Amino acid sequence: MKLCFATNNRNKLIEVSSLLNDSIELLSLSDIGCLEEIEETQATIEGNSLQKAEYIFNKYNVAVFADDTGLEVEALNGEPGVKSARYAGELRDNEANIQLLLSNLKSKPNRDAQFKTVITLITEKEKVQFEGIVKGSIAEQKMGEEGFGYDPIFVPNEYNMSFAQMSMEEKNQISHRGLAVKKLVDYLNQNY
Repeated sequence: MKLCFATNNRNKLIEVSSLLNDSIELLSLSDIGCLEEIEETQATIEGNSLQKAEYIFNKYNVAVFADDTGLEVEALNGEPGVKSARYAGELRDNEANIQLLLSNLKSKPNRDAQFKTVITLITEKEKVQFEGIVKGSIAEQKMGEEGFGYDPIFVPNEYNMSFAQMSMEEKNQISHRGLAVKKLVDYLNQNY
């Protein structure tokens, strides 16, 4: 089955490709000729995921899945949430996002957080959403060099290392995106 992953993020493509089986041919946005930036204007992670998938399906007539992810920090009332990639501004600067988050948490003892990913699958016959959540906490400082985004400061529950200190294989076993993609892949294997 040919399936487009609606992203321009090379890290996400590599991460998700490593989770898919051989029966699914993963296409990137560039593979289908989509070079434009897809808007994310919804107020929720679910809404942004659906918006991106509908845009690709309607414009390029290809089976597609799109994800949206947010880091939700309890002491910050769920921030950065749906604005995770642009927390420190429109430039999507990972380092600036991390530093702003650490600064905003400085005086807060509660560092509980969760990563949430929602994937929307759209094919000729259906629209389905899959959710993956991993709970953890925000570290006092960056730890590790792997991964991307907030990985250097997110420590999943029952671990004493950040996502950025794990191999891709280790992270995929427990990550929000990994959990959501596993649900997607199981669904595709059973229904396609």
